[in-house]
Amino acid sequence: MDLGLQDKTVVVTGGSSGIGLAAVRVFLQEGARVAFCARGAPRLHAVLDGLRTEFGADRVHAKAFSVLDGDAVRTFADEVTALFGGCDALVTNAGQGRVSTYAGTADDDWREELELKFFSQLHPIRAFESALRASDQGAIVAVNSLLAYQPEPHMVCTSAARAGVQNLLKSLSTELAPTIRVNSLLLGLVDSQQWQTRFEARADQSQSRADWYAKLAQQKKIPLQRLGTPDEPARAIAFLASPAASYVTGARLEISGGVSRFA
Repeated sequence: MDLGLQDKTVVVTGGSSGIGLAAVRVFLQEGARVAFCARGAPRLHAVLDGLRTEFGADRVHAKAFSVLDGDAVRTFADEVTALFGGCDALVTNAGQGRVSTYAGTADDDWREELELKFFSQLHPIRAFESALRASDQGAIVAVNSLLAYQPEPHMVCTSAARAGVQNLLKSLSTELAPTIRVNSLLLGLVDSQQWQTRFEARADQSQSRADWYAKLAQQKKIPLQRLGTPDEPARAIAFLASPAASYVTGARLEISGGVSRFA
């Protein structure tokens, strides 16, 4: 199916690894021009060099900075608009989870987590809003977590922040309509850098990667009996960001292997 992304401009935050990078690749394969950002400069530049070689230097742009730096995000937006002539879709993907209980989360931890989850959405959306409005197919796709509706006791702070972000996104889908569509993904367990880091820190270092992931899927009671792969949410992101989803806004798409328990 042609998603209608040929020569569209897409921006992806957190685009140098995991789901973000998988999305960048899908968009480029669909013929879009892509700009992405991430915090780590060495990895970002290595990824950028590879993508330019594969897809062409004129189709991809990247810059290293934190999306919590509002000035840096605005500068990036100006660069993208000058380079590619605008922005048709924005994918907000930056952010990671904090493992802590209520008792184990200090006030500063709460502030840090809430700032990360909210402003990793707000800064990019504000910076690219005018460009998205100028597009005839403006779309925002936010990568959120199943924790927004199904909190975990060991991730109390992140779960609360994710719920707030989901509420924000629903509000924006109304406020920015009809010019900009706003949709979100609710992710379950997807094989990402966070899970690879936890695997590397496993208690039993003799346990194979396949066995460790299989046990994790069993413990988490995932009906599909495995973790997702980054390309699976990436394809959903591309659809929601594309003209093929032109009548979809305010929606949440769960990609979790069926692990959700809420109605």
